[in-house]
Amino acid sequence: MRKNLKALGKKTKYGYDNPSKETLECFPNPMRGNCEIEITAQEFTTLCPMTGQPDFAVILIRYVPDKKCVESKSLKLYLGAFRMHGAFHEACVQKIADDLVAVLRPKKLFVEGQFTPRGGIKFWPRVNYSK
Repeated sequence: MRKNLKALGKKTKYGYDNPSKETLECFPNPMRGNCEIEITAQEFTTLCPMTGQPDFAVILIRYVPDKKCVESKSLKLYLGAFRMHGAFHEACVQKIADDLVAVLRPKKLFVEGQFTPRGGIKFWPRVNYSK
């Protein structure tokens, strides 16, 4: 199983401007039944596509796996690739959800971006997916 994981246990090459689903790696789901996995990424950053200013968020991912689980280091590298990527909050959350669905094919998936308020306005876009 470990030989299929490319990022784990190797020297890491970081990229900060091109989030690609090819970065995401998986392993066979070792859990039984309708288990749920929750992942919280506290230090998500991206750039406003209009101003170039940084936007900060907590990304919450909750999913019910089918046959595969996402490997955590590859997810960290994937989320880190948004750092210099210019996109609106809603587009970032939708891309994360779309890429995870494409790679994992989960039974259910929920992604939420809890973005730091700007100008006193809070944006927390959410995506729900069910097979």
